[in-house]
Amino acid sequence: MDVISGLIQGFTISLSGANLLWCLLGVGLGTAVGVLPGLGPTATISLLLPITYRLDATSALIMLSGIYYGAMYGGSITSILVKIPGEASSIVTCIDGYEMARRGRAGPALGIAAFGSFIAGVVATLGIAAFGPPLAGLAIAFGPAEYTALVTLGLVLVTQIGEGSRLRAFLMAGLGLLASTIGLDPISGTPRFTMGLAELQDGLDIAVLAMGLFGVAEVLALAAGPNEAARALDRPKGLRALLPDAADWRASGGPIARGSVLGFVLGLLPGGGALISSFASYVMEKRLAREPERFGKGAIEGVAGPESANNAAAQASFIPLLSLGIPSNVVMGVIIGALMIQGIAPGPMLVAQRPDLFWGVIASMLVGNLLLLVLNVPLLPLFVALLRVPQRILAPMILLFCVVGSYSLQNSAFDVLLVGIFGILGWSLRLVKLDPAPFMLAFILGELFEKSVRQALLIGVGSPMIFVQKPISAVLLASAVLVLLWPLLRIGLGRRMGAGV
Repeated sequence: MDVISGLIQGFTISLSGANLLWCLLGVGLGTAVGVLPGLGPTATISLLLPITYRLDATSALIMLSGIYYGAMYGGSITSILVKIPGEASSIVTCIDGYEMARRGRAGPALGIAAFGSFIAGVVATLGIAAFGPPLAGLAIAFGPAEYTALVTLGLVLVTQIGEGSRLRAFLMAGLGLLASTIGLDPISGTPRFTMGLAELQDGLDIAVLAMGLFGVAEVLALAAGPNEAARALDRPKGLRALLPDAADWRASGGPIARGSVLGFVLGLLPGGGALISSFASYVMEKRLAREPERFGKGAIEGVAGPESANNAAAQASFIPLLSLGIPSNVVMGVIIGALMIQGIAPGPMLVAQRPDLFWGVIASMLVGNLLLLVLNVPLLPLFVALLRVPQRILAPMILLFCVVGSYSLQNSAFDVLLVGIFGILGWSLRLVKLDPAPFMLAFILGELFEKSVRQALLIGVGSPMIFVQKPISAVLLASAVLVLLWPLLRIGLGRRMGAGV
C-alpha cells in the first residue's frame, strides 16, 4: 500500500464519529496533564489502560497517542506563564518563554508554541507516513555504547543553555548528575546517598525538582524583589494583539523548520526523544542567532525551536514502536502494553496485518494536531488573563498548585517538604547567579547515562575502547568534543584570520 492510499484509508478511519471523539478526548486530556506538573502522560496513560479493554485497538491507540503529543504542548503553558514546566521537555521553554511573559508578550509566546507544535506535528506525521519503516532501523543500531555517546552529547549541550559562564553551567550539570545517583543502584540495588530515608530509595522525582527549582523559587524571587518585577500585565486588546505578528513569524520560521526536522530525527532514537530534542534545538538556535545575547531575555526563537522539536520528537517516537515493536521511551512502553492487552504485537508485520490501525493512528495525528490548534488558540486571552492576577493572589495559588501537585505524586508529605527545600535552593542559586536549568536537565539524563555506561563497560569487559570502536558512538562522541572545543577553535580561527589580514 502506498502512502497516499494509506493516508486516505487512515483519514476514513480517524474521521469517523467515535474515533474523532476519542482523538479529541486524548488531546484534551494531554493538554490538561501537560499543564499539571507531576501527573504527566506516563501516569495518565497507565491509569487509563483499563478503559482500553472495552475499546477497539485503533480507537485506544488514537486516544493514548493524543494524550502523549497533547501533553507536549500543555507543558509549555505553565512554563511560559508561571515558569513551572509541566513536562521535562518544557524546561527549556521556561528560559525565554517566561521572560516574554514578564515583558507583556505571553500571547505571542503561547501562540508561537501552538503554531510551532502544529507545524512540527504535521511534518513529523508526514515523515512517519513516508519514511517510517526504513528509518526505524536506526533504533536497532543503538546499544549501550551508542546510548552513552548520545547522552554525553546531550550533557555537553546542556552546558550551553542558560545564563552565566560555561564554567558555572558545568558546575550545575555536575551537581545534577550527582543528584541523579540518589536512590538504589540500577544494577546492584544498593542504596546510595539516601541518608537512611526510605522515601529516597526511589530517587528524587523530576516533578518535585521542577516545581521546587522553578515554581517555588520564582515565587520567592518575586516576593524578595522590587514591586516593579511583580506588576500585572496590561489588559490585552483583542485576540489579534495576542497572536505572533509578522516580525515574530520572520524570526520563528527558521527555528520551527529546523526544530521540526531535528526533533523528528532525534525522536527516532531510543534515549533521545522530546527532552534532548528541545534543548538541542535551543542550543542550535542560539549558535545560529546574529544576537545570541538575546537568548535568556525573551527571544521568541528560544520558544519556537524547542516547542517544535519536542512535538516532532514525540510523534516520531511512534516509528520504532509501530515498525519494530521497540519502545523509545517509557510512554511508548506503556502504549505497547495497551496494544498487547488487545492481542496485537507491534513490529515489522503490523503494517501488513493491521493497515487500518497503522494508517488510522498516523492520520489521527494530523487531525489531533489541528484539534490542538483549534482548542488552544481561542483560549490565549484566558491564559494571558491569568498574568493580570495580582502577585499577592497569584503567588499563593502557585504555591498551592505546587503543594497539591507534589503531594499527589505518591500521597507523601515528604515530597511536599522536598519541594520546599528545592524551592529555597533554587532561590539561593539565583542569588549567586547560578542557573538551575543545566542542573535539572543533567539530572534527567543522569540515570540513563549511568546505566548505559555501566552496561557498555560490562559488554566491553571493562575496556573503554568500546565507546570508540562503534561507528555511531564514535561520531557522537566526536561531535560532543567538537561542541566542547568550538569556542576555543573559533578564537584560534579568528586570530589566524586576523593575522592573515
